[in-house]
Amino acid sequence: MALTPYRIEQVKQKITRIRKALAAEKRRYGCYDDSRGIRYLPPALYIQIADFSGGFTYLRWFHKNFPDDCGLPDFLFEWMLILFMNEKLNDAEIKAFETFCSNTYLLDRFLDQPSISVEKYECSNMEGEAYCTYLKYSCADDSLSLFVTWLRGVIKSKKFVNLSSKFFTIRKQLLSEKDRAIRSALLEQERQLKTEFVSWNDKTIQ
Repeated sequence: MALTPYRIEQVKQKITRIRKALAAEKRRYGCYDDSRGIRYLPPALYIQIADFSGGFTYLRWFHKNFPDDCGLPDFLFEWMLILFMNEKLNDAEIKAFETFCSNTYLLDRFLDQPSISVEKYECSNMEGEAYCTYLKYSCADDSLSLFVTWLRGVIKSKKFVNLSSKFFTIRKQLLSEKDRAIRSALLEQERQLKTEFVSWNDKTIQ
């Protein structure tokens, strides 16, 4: 349902309040703490009002100021969607793989298809299937039809299938491995998967 001009203005004001709160925190403490996690809220708001250019600008700011923030699975999904809507397709593919690694069920839930059932190590409830209830988006949304078609192609691509299989293999090993040195090596292998995906695309994230 399209938003009324009044509702759009309300959403814009909410974004402004969040940005001002983050700026005030930086002025006061000299850095961003954001224990409330309000930095994760604007992408969904930009999507709600279809301001994908504004969302892209915000995410560039986010990446600059929170470079080590791995993000929440639904936040990464929104980042991917905004990149797609700004025709940053290589970057959107990379973010799709990051989204998959953060929660292996989320993309399948959005696409309304069965998830691959693998007994594997999950380090927090954010990686579990139940977390998918937080996802606000559906492949049935007509406004996302081009995005849906693109995403289906991405997850069927050779690089995505290959590297997601490697991810599952590592996580299955982590489920039973007790040796700290071996676990550390496996986690490093997992971190390298993103680098491998980026190299495959021959393009860095915005």
